[in-house]
Amino acid sequence: MHQPSIPQIESSDPEIAGLIHDEARRQAEKIRLIPSENYVSLAVLEACGTVLNNKYSEGYPGKRYYEGQQIIDPIETIAVERARALFGVDHANVQPYSGSPANLAVYLAFAQPGDTIMGMSLPMGGHLTHGAGVSITGKWFRAVHYGVRQDTGRVDLDEVRDVALRERPKILICGGTAIPRTIDFPAFAAIAAEAGAVCVADIAHIAGLIAGGAHPSPAGHVPVISTTTHKTLRGPRGAMLMTDAAHATAIDKAVFPGLQGGPHNHTTAGIAVALREASAPSFRDYAAAIVANAKALATALQARGYDLVSGGTDNHLLLVDLTSKGIGGKPAAKALDRAGIELNFNTVPFDPRRPFDPSGIRLGTPAITTRGLDESHMPALAGWIDEAITAAIKDDEATLDRVAAEVRGLLAAFPMPGWSAQP
Repeated sequence: MHQPSIPQIESSDPEIAGLIHDEARRQAEKIRLIPSENYVSLAVLEACGTVLNNKYSEGYPGKRYYEGQQIIDPIETIAVERARALFGVDHANVQPYSGSPANLAVYLAFAQPGDTIMGMSLPMGGHLTHGAGVSITGKWFRAVHYGVRQDTGRVDLDEVRDVALRERPKILICGGTAIPRTIDFPAFAAIAAEAGAVCVADIAHIAGLIAGGAHPSPAGHVPVISTTTHKTLRGPRGAMLMTDAAHATAIDKAVFPGLQGGPHNHTTAGIAVALREASAPSFRDYAAAIVANAKALATALQARGYDLVSGGTDNHLLLVDLTSKGIGGKPAAKALDRAGIELNFNTVPFDPRRPFDPSGIRLGTPAITTRGLDESHMPALAGWIDEAITAAIKDDEATLDRVAAEVRGLLAAFPMPGWSAQP
């Protein structure tokens, strides 16, 4: 059953209640390896379902455009102060609705339509909002990109510098959505300074690792930091922008009134709760365990002949090129889902296949680490992944069903927050 319980939805809208219960069970019974997904705590779930949904709060604490902010202002202030303390920044804005609007606010703050922006190429591991041609960021700005070396799968900082000095972007973004290696924030900051650009660190995937000390922090090097609040940070679906003092006013004006109206106060409360959780000593253990699990899974997959982009991982994320296995990423991902293992198909650098039918799969360890799986479970998980991919090639549904049953059996011993098998 879903936790917290949902008796009012069950009574008033059983159709939706049934789907909520089904999704909770699905999350409980599958090994969830999508690196951008996690399980929030019951406290975060409770915060997001409160009467804070009812309140409009355009503006910032102490400077609102609606009355009745006596309670909302302290909630947002607490969230801001917790973000500043956890990440060691001068300023934090917790109002962005999600990661993409947060990145749009960065462009609004520091560039004009038609200006040059620079980020990692989408096929190489960047994000849509880093200037991809299909994104508004690639349509409204002149986007130039850097990638990775074909021989190493890693960012070539000499190339980054060459492109930045030639193109002189207004904004230089480091970070992305499929980067398995440590990001050298000081090096990017130095290149941006030389090119006259505002350096922006998109840490959406690794924010929890940074908070837990398992990845170097951009704070003190990069003046503007964008992040979601879910993924490794294990909060609600939202975002934050963090800056040094010199860039704070421009960011705040870009978020409101530049892009948004009233913030989602229930999400702000959930962010505050998650930031408090991330400041606990146990979160450092959690962040370290995420990386340890990812490295152990990488080793186990390589032992079974799988090709990992860049040869491994430094963080929570693995990018696997399935070319040598004779199967595309999409059929592999769909077979794995039937086998109780949830991940996503993904392009790999220099991929000859189409983006909707790419060569790779992307997987990560934040969610399974939250459930309590550790390094000792990774060889078995690699074995199941290998069995499912082999079964997909052979159209062997029986093996997929067997693996799914074995996955359910393992996970029964590792309960998830948000669902209980007991009514």
